[in-house]
Amino acid sequence: PWYSQNGDGIDVESCRNVLVENSNFDVGDDAICIKSGKNEDGRWRGIPAENLVIRNNIVYHGHGGVTVGSEMSGGVKNMHVSNCTFMGTDVGLRFKSNRGRGGVVENIYMSDIRMTNIPTYAISFNLYYGGKSVSELLEEGGMEETSEMVPVTEETPQFKNITMSNITVKGAMQAMLLQGLPEMNLENVVVRDMLLESDKGITIADAKNLKIENVRLITKNEKAIETYNVKNLDVNELDFDFEAKNAISVNGSKSEKLSFSAEGNNDLEKYIKVGSEVPDQAVSF
Repeated sequence: PWYSQNGDGIDVESCRNVLVENSNFDVGDDAICIKSGKNEDGRWRGIPAENLVIRNNIVYHGHGGVTVGSEMSGGVKNMHVSNCTFMGTDVGLRFKSNRGRGGVVENIYMSDIRMTNIPTYAISFNLYYGGKSVSELLEEGGMEETSEMVPVTEETPQFKNITMSNITVKGAMQAMLLQGLPEMNLENVVVRDMLLESDKGITIADAKNLKIENVRLITKNEKAIETYNVKNLDVNELDFDFEAKNAISVNGSKSEKLSFSAEGNNDLEKYIKVGSEVPDQAVSF
């Protein structure tokens, strides 16, 4: 049942050439979950989950509709998710790991996804995963975050080369959380052609080389995009209704090369707030 713990729907672990299609899931934990071993054991085996196609599925209850991690120490690569519907899942598209896992998640493509009534994040990258559901973490006071940089080792997880397009969200606490690590940023992410209706907009932290284009935000609070220590962000054709002076906020002393443009002739410059610690010339329009 939906309230059961560790009740995953299907775990695809260290498998190659997998097709998951035309299936319905209503479970107590992650519905469709991709794994490849945990920590030192997973790195020693070194067998990634790769060449995966997930399509034409419906997920009802579950901590995540499609989830990668957190046990991904052997790596995950070459995965395509398309034409899936998530209704009431805790998180829609969920990527999770933490320091100590190691492993590389790369070459992920997700398209034509529909979500409705998502209690937390429609799309979540959380590199500070603590073993609890997002709902439980929020009830305890919020997601764990730290800006402290630690040395990069084989235990450092990496997420890169990820494209998400044609996604519609009708109701979520927050549209997107894109969060990497200070020492290993979330890298090379493309977000395009989305209609996102949620309480909150998009938060990006410790990430680099991102492109967001043709995204329509309908939010209850007047925050479209918040960034912290983001490098090389290109936002094109962003569209939102409200007129808050800090609809877009840029923070972090390591911020650099952030570019924003809006749909039509909207002047985004009047909606942005730049932190005093942000280097000069870091933001352009």
